[in-house]
Amino acid sequence: MKVLVIQPKVGMGDMVIYLPYIHAISKKYQSQVSLLVKENSRASELLLDDNHIDEIINLDRNKNNSGHHDGISGFFRLIEELKKKRFDKVFIFNSSLRYLLLAKFTGIKSIAQYPLFKKKDNIVLSAKIFAENELNTIISSQPNLILNKNKIETVKKQFSNTFNHVCLGISASGPTKRWALQNYIRLCEKINEKLPTKFYLAAGKKDLDLVNKMLSSKIGKNCVPFNDLKISETLPLIKNCKLYIGNDTGWLHICAALNIKCLALFMDSPVLAYGKYSKNIDIVIPEGETEETTTHDTLGADKISFDEVLRKSIKLIN
Repeated sequence: MKVLVIQPKVGMGDMVIYLPYIHAISKKYQSQVSLLVKENSRASELLLDDNHIDEIINLDRNKNNSGHHDGISGFFRLIEELKKKRFDKVFIFNSSLRYLLLAKFTGIKSIAQYPLFKKKDNIVLSAKIFAENELNTIISSQPNLILNKNKIETVKKQFSNTFNHVCLGISASGPTKRWALQNYIRLCEKINEKLPTKFYLAAGKKDLDLVNKMLSSKIGKNCVPFNDLKISETLPLIKNCKLYIGNDTGWLHICAALNIKCLALFMDSPVLAYGKYSKNIDIVIPEGETEETTTHDTLGADKISFDEVLRKSIKLIN
C-alpha cells in the first residue's frame, strides 16, 4: 500500500502538530508514507531520522504565484509528478477543492479529506477528528520527533554538568507574538543568579539582530546561538536541554515533540489551539486574559508578568 499525506500548511510548528496523525497512518497501513509539504515546513530536516516516512515531496507554491506548482500549468505539472509514484491512498489535511482534484487527476483511488470548504478552527482538533474517523482509532495529540540516539549521545557528552541547559525561544512569526528582548535578557540574568545556566538561542537568520543583542548583553557569555545551524543540527542540542522558555513559535512545538518541558508565553495567538495539545507545555498568558480569550489580536505582550515567568522558569528547571 503506497500512501500519500498532503499537509500544505507553512511552518515548523504546524508540521510537528500533524506528526501524531501521520505516524498513526503509517502504523495503520504498516507502511512508510510519503508527504507532500511546503519547504518552509522543514519536514526534510525535522523528519530526517523518522522511520515512518518514505519520501518528502516539496510543494512549491509561493504567495507571488511564481512557484513550480503554481497556476494551472503548475497544477498539471504536479499531477504528472505524482502519477509516476502510483499512490493507492491519500490523506488530505486540508479542505481545498484543489487538492481533491489533484488526487482524482493523479488517479488515486482511495481519497480521505477534510470536508470541502471547511472553515478555520482549532488546528489540532480538526486533524485529530479527521484522522480518528478515518482510521477508526483514538490518537493522542502528543507529537514525537524521532532522533537518532547516537546523535543525542554525542551532544550529551559535550554538555557540561556544571550548568543547566535551557532552550530560549526569542523569535516569533511576528512582532506582536514576541516578548520584548530586554525581558529575556533580564530573565536569563535572574535565572543565572540562582542556577548557573547555558541558554540556547532558538532563532534563525532573520532574527540575527535579536541574537546579536543577546550575545552582546551581560548574559551573552552564557548563550549559544542557533542561527548558523541547520534545523537538523539543533535537534540533538534541544533534546539535551532541560527546558524551553519562549514565545509561541515553531521552536516551542519542536521542543514539546522532543519531550522537553516547555514554558510558552502566549500573547497574540490561540492558547486552545497551540498551547493545550501537549503534556509538555505549560503556559503564561497576559494578565487579565483567560485561555479562551488569549487568541489572535489579543496584543498582550506588555501584560506578560515577568515575575510569573521567572517563578515558573525556576520551578521547572528545578
